[in-house]
Amino acid sequence: MAATESEMLPLGTEAPGFTLPDPDGTLFSLDDREDAAVYLVMFISNHCPFVKHVAAELANIGRDYGARNVAIYAINSNDTRTHPADSPAEMKKESANRGYSFPYLFDQDQSIAKAYRAACTPDIYVFDADRKLVYRGQLDSSRPSNSIAVSGDDLRAALDAVLDGSAVPEDQIPSIGCNIKWTPGNEPDWFP
Repeated sequence: MAATESEMLPLGTEAPGFTLPDPDGTLFSLDDREDAAVYLVMFISNHCPFVKHVAAELANIGRDYGARNVAIYAINSNDTRTHPADSPAEMKKESANRGYSFPYLFDQDQSIAKAYRAACTPDIYVFDADRKLVYRGQLDSSRPSNSIAVSGDDLRAALDAVLDGSAVPEDQIPSIGCNIKWTPGNEPDWFP
């Protein structure tokens, strides 16, 4: 299975805004949660083995941190013509099957993935209350190809640090996963 690393958006970057629909057409925006202490934005998909490997932990993080004033959004930016398993109808099923308590949004024109420089699924971003990037990188060291248990340790440590008012270490390990499935001709210039 081919693996793509995240682009590692510079720390301190302001969260790109978005208004995106969930599979039912309900719109969600970062501005919906102006009171949030932390913003967690994750680019995921249904078909990717890397996301499947960590999906249960993503659901756990949603339950654990959603109640702690963390605004959580998952975004699917894959081209559904080439990857129909990532269609909104399938996203709705995936969200229900996994028990996601956060909105799972569809970025049909891929503009939000480009704004975040999302390269892979999962690609994870944590912003503080001022919407400044404090973490981008891996969920943890587990991969489908190793025997390390999925724990969410890296992401949980970043979320806990922001919630506790501590600094998030700047030494961060890129996320690794399936590449975003760009619509032919819509690939960003930085994409390999």
